Amino acid sequence: MTHTTDVLIIGGGVQGASLAFALAQRGVQVTVLEKSFVGAGATGRSSGLVRMHYDTEVAARLAWASFHYFRNWQEMVGGECGFTRTGFLQIGGVEREEALKANVAMHQRIGIATFLITADDVKRLAPSFATDDFTLAAYEPESGYAMPSDTANALMTAARGRGARLVQSCTVSAIHVTGGKVRGVSSNQGEFAAPVVVNAAGAWAQPVNQMVGLDLPLTTWRHDTMFVVRPPEIGLPHPTVIDYANEMYFRPEGGLTLVGLEDGNPLGEAPEGGAGHALPGFVERAIERICRRIPAMERGHLQSAHGGYDGITPDQHPMLGAAGPEGFYLDCGHSGTGFKTAPAIGLCMAELILDGVARTVDISPYAPDRFTEGKLIKGNYENIWR
Repeated sequence: MTHTTDVLIIGGGVQGASLAFALAQRGVQVTVLEKSFVGAGATGRSSGLVRMHYDTEVAARLAWASFHYFRNWQEMVGGECGFTRTGFLQIGGVEREEALKANVAMHQRIGIATFLITADDVKRLAPSFATDDFTLAAYEPESGYAMPSDTANALMTAARGRGARLVQSCTVSAIHVTGGKVRGVSSNQGEFAAPVVVNAAGAWAQPVNQMVGLDLPLTTWRHDTMFVVRPPEIGLPHPTVIDYANEMYFRPEGGLTLVGLEDGNPLGEAPEGGAGHALPGFVERAIERICRRIPAMERGHLQSAHGGYDGITPDQHPMLGAAGPEGFYLDCGHSGTGFKTAPAIGLCMAELILDGVARTVDISPYAPDRFTEGKLIKGNYENIWR
């Protein structure tokens, strides 16, 4: 028996769930095919930062549009996303001050609540921080973090409440194309017919692309994180921070602090690899760096550490839009930063699929053909993952 629908989405992470929600809101019959369960891949391993500080306007606009969802989740989606306001600091280091100033000016022009503060201001906000290696930081007082798995499940539940269908434990084995148009897919749970298929498969997106003959520069990216228990003397939870000076980011969660590093992230590994644990040496490097910024962390202790995988592109920006046969769309290659922009990307992709153009935010810079045309995206900062 073949199940017929308007749109098939391959992948039930936060991106697939967001797109399903946006399409279902507009009355589209949508089916999500997920190889495991909702949020099982990159979403479930996301650090969940919710901030607007990006070094390109399109990314900042997507994060700003998504922020309205996170701050008004019950009214706009329903369920819980776990948004927690902590304030957000972008510490760039002396060599990035001019780029930091340019980014803040761009964000303020968009309407984002952000401003430059001094190292002394940072010390007042977070007395436990060492602040002798920078003079300026960007501060977003309303930002923080959310719970990625809760977010994805709330979006999927809302989509299903509007008629979307979710098929879990469903592995796609082939995408059918005739006359230059997609017709549907085969899977271990049967045949699905649709004139539109969206690849939102995260770290598994490249094999899906290959099913329609697409050879795009998309590979896998592994990222490890750890949770440490803060010592009592640090006191209240600290802000969420991206610390370029130490190639690190961190955020609080109750009495814990999550830490991730921007370097030492392997490319090209099979995403089925051992993500239940961190790679050798990661914990030692992460501890050394968090103790540079928060010296009192030397008296903390490790709670847990694990890894995760996502798809990554050469310019570390997503592939969004049509590619290959008619009716085939990409929503992948988010390069580890797609969680906080997912609500707006789902809305924009729905607009693109249904109306031919994304109006909420112009996502045309993310068109997949930019790689063959040599139009890679370059922001005010260099690529962050190394």
